[in-house]
Amino acid sequence: MNRRNPKPASASPTGAVRIIGGDWRGTRLPVIDRDGLRPTADRVRETLFNWLQPVLPGARVIDLFAGTGALGLEAVSRGAREAVLIERDPQLAEGLRQIAAKLPGGERVQVICADALTWLRTAPGGFDLAFVDPPFAGNLWDPALAALDGQLLENAWLYVESPVERSPIPGSAWRPHREGRTREVRYVLYRRGGA
Repeated sequence: MNRRNPKPASASPTGAVRIIGGDWRGTRLPVIDRDGLRPTADRVRETLFNWLQPVLPGARVIDLFAGTGALGLEAVSRGAREAVLIERDPQLAEGLRQIAAKLPGGERVQVICADALTWLRTAPGGFDLAFVDPPFAGNLWDPALAALDGQLLENAWLYVESPVERSPIPGSAWRPHREGRTREVRYVLYRRGGA
């Protein structure tokens, strides 16, 4: 995820998350001190990628609010053909580029430093899977889902993460496939036109 009004970062990471499966399993992704930066929990990612495993091979993925890159990088690690990571914060975007450059096959990861909503207005489209996990305080779900709709293929998948008390819903063409929650977050995997 990225933030609308980031505060200055500390010079070094305050923690890390790890890629939990696939070719890049165990790769550490630094977590820099930023308002709104809240990496998807390991348990949630494990569940999500178990759901997605059959559809990841060859998929073209977009991670709209990349933050640590945990969702987009995990997808490529597990077989996605490519991932586009959109991150507004220049320091986070540069960190993602450096991580991808060190990974074997990291050229399949494109990092774009831009505001996600602005970028979507002229995005090339054609994505099989989108991750929408914006900073919770920004209330960006509705505009992101509306802008993203035209960028996804007919049988695309859509992952949405939000606070438990919030239930952003994509357009009527989307059907919930699987859903889960923790004490802090609700996470739903949708499929366009899916059962």
